[in-house]
Amino acid sequence: MASTNVRAALLSVVFLVLFLGIWEFGTQVIAPQENLSEYEMLMGGADEEARVPPPSEIIQHAIYELSDPFYDRGSNDKGIGTQLAYSIYRVLTGFIGAMAIALPVGFLIGMSPLMYKALNPYIQVLRPISPLAWMPLALFIIQDSEKSAIFVIFICSIWPMLLNTAFGVANVREDWVNVARTHELSPVRTAITVILPAAAPTILTGMRISIGIAWLVIVAAEMLVGGTGIGYYVWNEWNNLDLASVIFSILMIGVVGMLLDLALGKAQSLVEYKE
Repeated sequence: MASTNVRAALLSVVFLVLFLGIWEFGTQVIAPQENLSEYEMLMGGADEEARVPPPSEIIQHAIYELSDPFYDRGSNDKGIGTQLAYSIYRVLTGFIGAMAIALPVGFLIGMSPLMYKALNPYIQVLRPISPLAWMPLALFIIQDSEKSAIFVIFICSIWPMLLNTAFGVANVREDWVNVARTHELSPVRTAITVILPAAAPTILTGMRISIGIAWLVIVAAEMLVGGTGIGYYVWNEWNNLDLASVIFSILMIGVVGMLLDLALGKAQSLVEYKE
């Protein structure tokens, strides 16, 4: 097992080195003059600012940004750490709000076939709606861009948690519930001491799906509403034609998303039953 992990890690490093090498070499190749437009030839070649930056330039930019990630020099000039902090705050706020609704409602649906049949039509109608489709309505009603972004995160996070909770609760082994009944446990105590531990891995799976979707959506939402956040940072740097900052911020989005998933994955491994 250890040998396989080591070989996999080495192979990943080889792939990364090859990819970066091809990228670096490709960006250093100067386009032949006959492929340039007449305007570019008059100006002395292609616009250097419009080219895709090589990995070496992005690494230098990353070192510079990460050396002081939390600076604040005004509304349009904040460090990458500050922008990520705004986004993470919005994601966690909406995610926790969704969890407060999804878990109890999911338990109710999973334990009651009647409630499942009553609520399922509403779930099936609301679940496929794109979270960003709620943004105009949220902005009109709430009239606050940050709260509207949090509301969108709430909407996109609630469905995977609710459905996975209902599925996990409904599929708890019947004999475990029967044992609780023979001990005359109340429905609330049965739910907490028997059903919740048994359904916990499935619930955590829903939470992992939700946090991944929430992190995807917040980037798009912040591009729409502007102000602060990693999504706004990406869009603002694109408007400035700073492709090194754009690529760097994309990598940071991926790293933070991976860390959020790893955190919930670790929590999931702690509640999984191992024979």
